[in-house]
Amino acid sequence: MYAMYRGATYLFDPLHHWWESDATQRKVAGMLVLFFLGAMATIEMNRQGLLPSQLAAMTPTSHYMAINLAFTLVLVLEVVSLIFTLPCSISKAVGKQFEILALIMVRSSFKELVNFPEPIRITGQEQALFHIVSDGTAALIIFALLGLYMRIRRDADEENTKGLILFKFVAAKKIVALLLLVAFFGMGALSIWQTLNGHHDFDFFQAFYTILIFSDILLVLIAQRYLPAFNAVFRNSGFALATLLIRLALTAPPYYNAALGIGAALFAVLLAWTYNCFFTPSSRKNS
Repeated sequence: MYAMYRGATYLFDPLHHWWESDATQRKVAGMLVLFFLGAMATIEMNRQGLLPSQLAAMTPTSHYMAINLAFTLVLVLEVVSLIFTLPCSISKAVGKQFEILALIMVRSSFKELVNFPEPIRITGQEQALFHIVSDGTAALIIFALLGLYMRIRRDADEENTKGLILFKFVAAKKIVALLLLVAFFGMGALSIWQTLNGHHDFDFFQAFYTILIFSDILLVLIAQRYLPAFNAVFRNSGFALATLLIRLALTAPPYYNAALGIGAALFAVLLAWTYNCFFTPSSRKNS
């Protein structure tokens, strides 16, 4: 078992370091800019009838779709970062998921632009405008609550474990992260294949976030092996519930998605505050 932990660590750590390096992030940002400009140019060529018929059938005609595609790529990159964050600490991974939720809400606002004509006019698009305002406001509130959450959260995993036990705990989470990476790229390849073949009924983010629900429960069970105290089990289970609310928000209709997202963020903030006030080693010393 120890050999498996070491193998996962030797495989995960270089990948994590490469992904988080400044050089990689600069290259990724540059690719996003090129992709956005390329998407705009391809859409314009399609509007002018300059693309082959087969490619034209798969290419949208609204320039606003380029914004949606760019934000979709941003979300893909954030999900990869989330996977690499999972072994750090459960509380940090939860914060990363709220970052993704805020971006998804912003993306939802921009997706409504496809309903607007070019040049843009509001007349006749009042419903889409309300959706933009709802999702944008929810994203801002979640962003503010995330700032509060990051201020008060603590890496309780590291506070309550040390030495070999901490190494095994983190290594077990790295194994889960590596499995999620395999699932992520496998599902991404399937999504691209189905899109190229004209099938657009596969929602990659909803499908992958469903897998994340099971991975969250698995991480809670792994944490219970190394942190069996009631307060730690409740805290980790509560964070899993917060991430479940996030996934429900992704599938909810307009307005309900905003309410669920804000409620999930409030729940996470209240849970972190309660744990820090009453159940950390420092709080018990002061009582």
